[in-house]
Amino acid sequence: MGVVALDELDEKILELLKEDGRASYIEIGKGVGLSEGAVRKRIKAMFDSRVINKFTIELGFMKGAKAVALVTVNPQVPTSAVSKNLKKKIRGIEVVYEVTGQYDIAAIVSTLNIAEVNRCVEEMRSIKGVANTNTMIILRQW
Repeated sequence: MGVVALDELDEKILELLKEDGRASYIEIGKGVGLSEGAVRKRIKAMFDSRVINKFTIELGFMKGAKAVALVTVNPQVPTSAVSKNLKKKIRGIEVVYEVTGQYDIAAIVSTLNIAEVNRCVEEMRSIKGVANTNTMIILRQW
């Protein structure tokens, strides 16, 4: 897994993928002026170097519930250990960020309904090192 230096074309490819993760290599190539093979090679390099971590879907608000769960970590437990456990052990956590400020972690929860968001939060509270949580249900996304 080598380090990839992103150039302007890579940045454009990433923007197109963020807009439409299902776009074909041919479509992306047309958008950035590269061949299908060149786009495939660049995306593979970005994936191999973890510039791109995964390809996924995002549920719309008509078919799901989203929340931001803020977590305070007990100082005796490494924040990175808590972060890894949250992501690994709790179904429904889309992404985990270690942040600065009043809280140590911000987790994005994406589930099919509010009851599932509640299940995620309850499971978060049982993870060793989680001292406190503050959950905000997302009402609208722009």
